[in-house]
Amino acid sequence: MSTSSPEAVKKLLENMQTDLRSLSMECKKKFPPVKEAAESGIVKIKTIAARNSDILATLKENSSEVVQPFLMGCGTKEPKITQLCLAAIQRLMSHEVVSEAAAGNIINMLWQLMENGLEELKLLQTVLVLLTTNTVVHDQVLSKAIVLCFRLHFTKDNITNNTAAATVRQVVTVVFERMVAEDERFKDIVDQPPPVQGNTNRRSVSTLRPSAKDAYMLFQDLCQLVNADAPYWLVGMTEMTRTFGLELLESVLNDFPRVFLQHQEFSFLLKERVCPLVIKLFSPNIKFRQGNSSAASPAPVEKPYFPICMRLLRVVSVLIKHFYSLLVTECEIFLSLLVKFLDGEKPQWLRAVAVESVHRLCVQPHLLRSFCLSYDMKQHSTKVFRDIVNALGSFIQSLFIVLNTGNPAATNTSTGGSGAQGAAQGAAQGGLGAGGQGGSLTTQAAFEYRGTWIPLMTVSVQGSAKATYLEMLDKVEPPSIPEGYAMSVAFSALLDLVRGITSMIERALAKEEEEAVRREANPDQNTQLEPGAHLVWEEMVSACWCGLLAALSLLLDASTDETATESILKAELNVAALCGRLGLVTPRDAFITAICKASLPPHYALTVLSSNTANLNKAYSIQGQSVQIISSSSESHQQVVAVGQPLSVQPQGTVVLTAKNIQCMRTLLNLAHCHGVVLGTSWQLVLATLQHLVWILGLKPGVGGALKPGRAVEGPSTVLTTAVMTDLPVISNILSRLFESSQYLDDVSLHHLINALCSLSLEAVEMAYGNNKEPSLFAVAKLLETGLVNMDRIEILWRPLTGHLLEKVCQHPNARMREWGAEAVTSLIKAGLAYKHNPPLAQNQRLQLLLLNPLKELSNVLHADIRQKQLESVLQILQSQGDSLGPGWPLVLGVIGAIRNDQGESLIRTAFQCLQLVVTDFLPTMPCAGLQIVVDVAGSFGLQNQELNISLTSIGLLWNISDYFFQRGEAITQELEREEAALQKQAQEKGEPLNRPFHPAPPFDCLWLCLYAKLGQLCVDPRPAVRKSAGQTMFSTIAAHGTLLQQPTWHIVVWKVLFHLLDCVRKSSTTADKEKIESGGGNILIHHSRDTAEKQWAETWVLTLAGVARIFNTRRYLLQQLGDYFKAWEVLLDHIQSAALSKNSEVSLAALKSFQEILQIATPVKDSAMPNDALAAMGAPVLIDPLSAPGPGRPLLRSDSMLERLTSYNCAELQAPPPGEESALEDAALWWSAWNTWYRTGTDSTRPPSGGTGTDRPSFVPSQPFLTALVQIFPALYQHIKTGFSMEDLRKLGVILHGAVSIPISSDASPFILPSYTEAVLTSLQEAVLTALDVLQKAICVGPENLQVMYPAIFEQLLLFVEFSCKPPQYGKMETKHVANAKYNQAEWVALNYVPFAERSLEVVVDLYHKTACHKAVINEKVLQNIIKTLRMPLGLKYGCPSESTWKLAVSSLLKVLSTGLPVARQHASSRKFDTMWPELANAFKDFLFTKSTPPDNVSIQEFQKNEAIDVEVVQLISTEILPFAIFIPKDFVGQIMAMLNKGSIHSQSSSFTEAEVDVRMREEFSKVCFETLLQFSFSNKVSTPQEGYISRMALSVLLKRSQDVLRRYVDDERLSGRCPLPRQQVTEIIFVLKAISTLMDSLKKTQPENVDGTTWAQVIALYPTLVECITCSSSEVSSALKEAMGPFKDFMQPPVSRVPNGES
Repeated sequence: MSTSSPEAVKKLLENMQTDLRSLSMECKKKFPPVKEAAESGIVKIKTIAARNSDILATLKENSSEVVQPFLMGCGTKEPKITQLCLAAIQRLMSHEVVSEAAAGNIINMLWQLMENGLEELKLLQTVLVLLTTNTVVHDQVLSKAIVLCFRLHFTKDNITNNTAAATVRQVVTVVFERMVAEDERFKDIVDQPPPVQGNTNRRSVSTLRPSAKDAYMLFQDLCQLVNADAPYWLVGMTEMTRTFGLELLESVLNDFPRVFLQHQEFSFLLKERVCPLVIKLFSPNIKFRQGNSSAASPAPVEKPYFPICMRLLRVVSVLIKHFYSLLVTECEIFLSLLVKFLDGEKPQWLRAVAVESVHRLCVQPHLLRSFCLSYDMKQHSTKVFRDIVNALGSFIQSLFIVLNTGNPAATNTSTGGSGAQGAAQGAAQGGLGAGGQGGSLTTQAAFEYRGTWIPLMTVSVQGSAKATYLEMLDKVEPPSIPEGYAMSVAFSALLDLVRGITSMIERALAKEEEEAVRREANPDQNTQLEPGAHLVWEEMVSACWCGLLAALSLLLDASTDETATESILKAELNVAALCGRLGLVTPRDAFITAICKASLPPHYALTVLSSNTANLNKAYSIQGQSVQIISSSSESHQQVVAVGQPLSVQPQGTVVLTAKNIQCMRTLLNLAHCHGVVLGTSWQLVLATLQHLVWILGLKPGVGGALKPGRAVEGPSTVLTTAVMTDLPVISNILSRLFESSQYLDDVSLHHLINALCSLSLEAVEMAYGNNKEPSLFAVAKLLETGLVNMDRIEILWRPLTGHLLEKVCQHPNARMREWGAEAVTSLIKAGLAYKHNPPLAQNQRLQLLLLNPLKELSNVLHADIRQKQLESVLQILQSQGDSLGPGWPLVLGVIGAIRNDQGESLIRTAFQCLQLVVTDFLPTMPCAGLQIVVDVAGSFGLQNQELNISLTSIGLLWNISDYFFQRGEAITQELEREEAALQKQAQEKGEPLNRPFHPAPPFDCLWLCLYAKLGQLCVDPRPAVRKSAGQTMFSTIAAHGTLLQQPTWHIVVWKVLFHLLDCVRKSSTTADKEKIESGGGNILIHHSRDTAEKQWAETWVLTLAGVARIFNTRRYLLQQLGDYFKAWEVLLDHIQSAALSKNSEVSLAALKSFQEILQIATPVKDSAMPNDALAAMGAPVLIDPLSAPGPGRPLLRSDSMLERLTSYNCAELQAPPPGEESALEDAALWWSAWNTWYRTGTDSTRPPSGGTGTDRPSFVPSQPFLTALVQIFPALYQHIKTGFSMEDLRKLGVILHGAVSIPISSDASPFILPSYTEAVLTSLQEAVLTALDVLQKAICVGPENLQVMYPAIFEQLLLFVEFSCKPPQYGKMETKHVANAKYNQAEWVALNYVPFAERSLEVVVDLYHKTACHKAVINEKVLQNIIKTLRMPLGLKYGCPSESTWKLAVSSLLKVLSTGLPVARQHASSRKFDTMWPELANAFKDFLFTKSTPPDNVSIQEFQKNEAIDVEVVQLISTEILPFAIFIPKDFVGQIMAMLNKGSIHSQSSSFTEAEVDVRMREEFSKVCFETLLQFSFSNKVSTPQEGYISRMALSVLLKRSQDVLRRYVDDERLSGRCPLPRQQVTEIIFVLKAISTLMDSLKKTQPENVDGTTWAQVIALYPTLVECITCSSSEVSSALKEAMGPFKDFMQPPVSRVPNGES
């Protein structure tokens, strides 16, 4: 119920009346005036209550009167009365019915009571009620009331003291609260403050309102009192303590900061009074140094006084907290002092309270920020913030360097750190630490460093600075500080500092980012950020990081408690992350380095970290502060959880990892995981450290790059405790997550990560050189992992990633390293291709090529294992993504085709599998531009020499590819032409020509050309099987699909493909090795016909030439329409010629077959079913071959469809070229060209070898089949050239035919060519030669007159052949044996049996002569004479001829020829054209009839008689055909004939017969005929000229004379020989002579006597005596012959007749 409610008022009135009644009762006796006053008071109250509606207001107006009785009551000083009165007064006060005047009276009355020492507690209560219930007390009254309270505070009574102190505090608060309330009332009325005079005097309070004035006066006096000066306002103060004053000041400053901030007067007080006061009071603390002897300074230094010092620090804390902005300079001083109090030389308690104060600052990050702004960032100002942090750091360090005695190290140290000496000394003397506790491990949380052990207490909740000693307001003596307290506070302070700063900055940064996002969302709103905010933050971090790092590192090293370690690590992590966000690289790296170092075993050599530390030390010195980083101690008692090997080049011992190392490692992982974005270049440190830890722990990479615990056997020295074993999966999991989280990094950070991994990997690569230790695969594995999780933006990291793996890792000599490099590259490529990119790869060609490029690069690696991996992955890519490779095909095919011969079979096999897959499955899906590459690649597999089967299969693939081209020709053409157009456009824009192989040809044709070119290369492969297969394939494809090519393309096919191939094959064949190849690899036997490289090449040459010839044959019309068909024809003939002249019989023979093939190109028979012919027949215009139509290689008809094109080509082929002069002329030229080739070939192949003796084996002798084929070509060829065939050509022909026939055969071939040497058979060559001549002769026969001049030449040729019968031709100087004597297995040359050939030639001659004897040319060229001359040889040899038939044929031929020729000769006798013939004929007769050869012994009598009959026939011819026509015949000839007959009549004996046969063997019949003819001719011709008579006479006399001589000689010899028989020849001769004589005698008898000359008779008779003398001979043969000879002489036995004159009887 409120005090103003009617009930309350009623109650108040009742109570007052009751009080007054009680008072009057008490005072009735002793104090009547009081009693009266009381009663009148009752009346007064009643009247007030009766008269007034507002009772309370009226009461207040009359309060002085109402209060009076009570005041009088108090004046009695009676305790009971006084108590009653004070209670009543308090009731009035509580109802606020006391006026100002009344209040003054009350205070005065209270003052009196106080002075009398009465009711002290009640007094205090009353004052408090008075002041708190209303605001009527002001100014002097108020001051009096306050003084009253102060006075009571200093009484002897403890209770009173304390109550008074509380009252004073409350009263002071009330005063200021009134002021606050007053300000609140007037806050809307803005009164202009008066202009401030230069120096505001402390008295100038006139501007203040009443309550403010009171507050001002009060605060001012408080300052005066603390400063031990007299108060201005609080008059009547008797005593005062500093401690109480400071407490009051602190409470006012702490509770009412706004008063001081809003009112200048109060601010002035702060500046002018409070700060100087504080500084003054601090002075003893500053000057004092513990342990300084007072002797050193003359005046004794006032000792620091704990209560004051502590309260001053509290005041300072408040000042700094609330009034920093007012007191910038002063705060700088305070803070500097605070820092000084942390010095080691200050008393422990002072350091403790100072640390607590610092802790209070540390939990206020905004305050710290202000420090930084105001001091550290201003020039020429103390770096306060930095100093605070550094001081904390030094403080912590100094705690570790306490000597055993407990004294701090006594060394002069500069502010901010106990220098290195102190540290060293402390460490040296520290021994095992304070209290020797170093020996045992305690469970209490503590820090331990180099033997100093400091327990850790929980001093305050995180983030609040709850002080212990700053709150000890009741203590007068310095308390004793427990061990570890200061450390614990400092530790908390550090952590709070870090936490505060980082969270403050992080929040601001987050807000900034939000703003940025908002700004992006609506750019119109222009929100202003606090300018320079970043600068402040950066400055803050820069200022504090060194100190923080020094302290935290030390603490981390010394920490033995997991929680503490965790806190330290968290702090380090936060600072590092913050530095990263602010872009402060050095501090970031420093903190990260610290964490890294802590993760690794002590003194672990890791270059990244040590080099980094060196940089850090530089950074410190730059800062100008000597914060000392203490190197880590190795003796901290930590639980060892793992032992492993360090990752280093040289094998070292083992290293141990402690639990703390693992804890640090987890922090490191955490840092990387959560703050990867800001790590930047520090990734290097983090990853290097992780790599080493992973290595020591023995984690090895598995699939996809994740690290798994390796097998226990990994390193003999790796020992893991169970504790860490359970951790390992977690760690490896975090490691993987760490790299998975790289997908959330921005691009720049990701690059940093990749760069760091690359450089780590580089180190690992370097380390793995030159030793075969297991390399560290951490970096490679993680590069892979990072790549795999960042597939969505793979483009930005692809190049650095794959570049590094390809250059450095995949080419490494260490196999394990390489293997992982390749694994990484291929996995990335496969993943990249499989990933669902946006846009998909099909639409992003650039990306696809980018992804595939490393696959291609792998081809440059020489190591087989890498290539194997590459090819396996190609196979997988084909199987999974083959359909969608699109523009990537060229790359993939490039990889498949990048095979080299030094790579080994397995690689080539794998690559080939890929190719097979491509050809069988993917040709339709690949862009046509890739087809050419497929051809190239297939070709390169054909060319590799590791695996023959692959080469052969790849040729098969080329065939399949060509089929594919054929089937899909139309689609391919369209696509290629589209592409071509695009390329053409590009090239034009760039202004450069289009660059592609076979350019002018259309693109589809180019594809074919590439295919042919590849097959062409394979056709000259070193391996015969490949060549053969390729050749067959090539010619088959050209045959099957050549129709698709356009005409200009054929030009390229002919020149660039076919002829080029021929050139290469010819070259290789001619230079091939003639060494015998033992076996074909393995156990394959090689046939002798292929056992040298040369023979194998021969086969290739044969195939190729045949193929080309076939194409020329089948595509003749198509080719003829090319401009340079003639040139091509010439080149082809040249090839045929060189092949024909090859020393290899297989090649040469095949060349001729090809020659025959191209010469048989008669116009193909027209197919009557062809529609064109039907049209032509009807006279409709025929479609001229479209290929010759205008346009760049295009038919006039747009024959786009393949079918159309084919039909048009086929028509073209089957259409004969239009008949016309030109084509005929060109045709002739072609044939003449062929003739020249034939001639050159023939000449060169039949030219006998020159030089050398008969024993040298000639280099090469053409074979019979070759020569036969060569000669057989002529007839066909001749048909085409006969019109222009000249004598010169005929002569050339003759030379060749003669040469061909003269060539011997080798003994090992003879059985196949000569059936047996006894049979007389013509060889096919000889037949061909005769056929050739026959063709010629027939042509001449039907030909025009001018051709007949060729007859003699033909005769000449034939006669040459006839001569072979007796004189086989010589082939150079070679020795030939008769076939019978040749041994088959020796390399000998066998002369052919030329007899049949010669004889057949002779028959031809006779036959031909028979037809042509009367031809002018035949007569003029003395053909008959030549025939006779030729026949002379066999006739002369007779029995000496190789074959008996020869001379017989010769004779019969001679007779036939003469029977035809002699009449012609007689006819032309007058022209003397035959003059030279006669002597030849005479000689021929002579040689034949009187042959020098003897018949063989085995000739039978019948045979002999037959032969004799032949001789007789000749003589008969003479007698019938020659002698009767003597008038037409030259005389000499007749004379020679006569002499012959003469000789025949006598000398026709054969000396080789036995006596028994003599009678038969004498050619009696012949002699007879001779004689008869002779005599008949001599004696029967009456009209003979005297000359003729003379000839016959001479003949007889010669005959008789010879007979006489023979007989004489015989007689003489007979005598001499006695009983010995004479030689057979002589006997035979004599018999002949005797027989001749008898024959002569018979002849003489038959002849008309008048024809016989007288002298002849005389000679005959003269023989008789000689005959008689022979009678004595002993030989019966001679005797019988003698008888016959002597018989006819009986006719001379007549009586002598008387002489008649002139010999006439």
